[in-house]
Amino acid sequence: MQNQKYTLCRAKFLLPLAAPDRSKRIHDGYILTEGELIKEVGQYTNEIGQRIKSAYGSQLRVIGAGSDDFPCLECVLMPAFVKAHGHDHEQPIIGIAKDEPLTAWLDHAVNPFTSFIIKENDRLCNELGSSPHLVTYRMARLCDIHYGITTCMVHHCNFNKYRLKEIAQANESAGTTMIVAVGGQDRYYVAEVLDEPAAAVARMNEALKLGGLKHTTFCPGPDQVFSNSRNMLIPLKSWARQHGTLFHTHSAEEPKTTEWFSREIEPGLTEVEFLESIGVLDGETVLAHQVNCGPRDVEILARTQTKIVHNPLANTILGSGMPPVIEMLKAGVPVAISTDGSGSADNQNIIAAARLASQYQKAKYQDATLLKSQQLLEMITSVPAKILRANQGELSPGRQADWILLDLNRPNLVPTRLDNLMENIIWAADGSEVDTVVARGRVLKENGHVVPFADGTTPAQIMGAVQKLSELFAEYKQTAPELRGTGAHQ
Repeated sequence: MQNQKYTLCRAKFLLPLAAPDRSKRIHDGYILTEGELIKEVGQYTNEIGQRIKSAYGSQLRVIGAGSDDFPCLECVLMPAFVKAHGHDHEQPIIGIAKDEPLTAWLDHAVNPFTSFIIKENDRLCNELGSSPHLVTYRMARLCDIHYGITTCMVHHCNFNKYRLKEIAQANESAGTTMIVAVGGQDRYYVAEVLDEPAAAVARMNEALKLGGLKHTTFCPGPDQVFSNSRNMLIPLKSWARQHGTLFHTHSAEEPKTTEWFSREIEPGLTEVEFLESIGVLDGETVLAHQVNCGPRDVEILARTQTKIVHNPLANTILGSGMPPVIEMLKAGVPVAISTDGSGSADNQNIIAAARLASQYQKAKYQDATLLKSQQLLEMITSVPAKILRANQGELSPGRQADWILLDLNRPNLVPTRLDNLMENIIWAADGSEVDTVVARGRVLKENGHVVPFADGTTPAQIMGAVQKLSELFAEYKQTAPELRGTGAHQ
């Protein structure tokens, strides 16, 4: 049935989140897709149903079809979520090195884990029946699909920058769309992963040679501002401009490291001021976090039209703080909300991330009118889609056919009406309501279950391998030497 050219879905509520009126809410809505694109979307009528049935017949797949040709599902039909910043190697380290700040967590969780799966690669391949890297990347794709995320930009840094083929393999088989921000660092990081600028540029060129990729592209992703000198950042930004790609890095995430950077690394400059001074900031640069801003940073970001990805789950769990989101938005800085990696955020529940982003700002400013539900939904759909230059994030003809169904048959979503629809998604949903996920017209999740990947790998196999990998890593950590040397964690 996946080979049928047209797909129709009808639901009790439709949220197109489409320009020019993103506030529009439709009772009894439908979507018709042709191949990878949306063909029609709007309010359903029997006349429309008969026309579609007559025109497409056996070429048409109907979601949820049974005794009723075109059942109206007790769901919300809306755009799939877009994640503008994440990491696809962190799922096996959930719960490890909690209650620590960013740089200590990197040295106690991320860096030892990625070092472990490299050093023990042969043994792990035998025990897992697959590359341990591929195991982690498949799990990340499974988690995204579970939460309704069909497109992402993954920051593939530290040891993972050497595994581009495997992350592309996982993404292509999962059916999601991905930009891989390829990491690099030449200072203040674990010694084994430090680069020369020429090697980082060569890695970008090698990425372009990976063949057969339909849904995976690459851009430069130097890991952190503090871990990359101007000698690294300038040629990587030049590469991005030459090849017409985005440029992505972490900036000003953790307060002690941010202060240390301005005091000792680039004296007198914030990370944003440093990036501006070397000509890196523009409308194609995407900064993750930007939590700890200096007095001029927001003005610089607005003037250069630099994009910001806010990750409230990780920022609070790691004690990093929260960025001045309201000031950024008022200044005209484009801001998307994302989840970061599962190791720091503990899951990919992007609805929870949006809710937390709003709760924090409402409480901080004692103003309940800030970051309303519609704006939050846009910040996890159309806004990140625009940042990533993706043809999605809204349901309208010609857009990529990426959409989801949220199941309304949950106690926490009763009652849901047209007038409280957006509000319930943000404030009442818990993220588990994602029932169906479609990406580029292909069904990735149906009736609450993620379907097997294109390579035949099942969700049960993926989760079983990650469980085993995490147990082996826990054993390894008992005798492994402590790592130090990332940022301010000297």
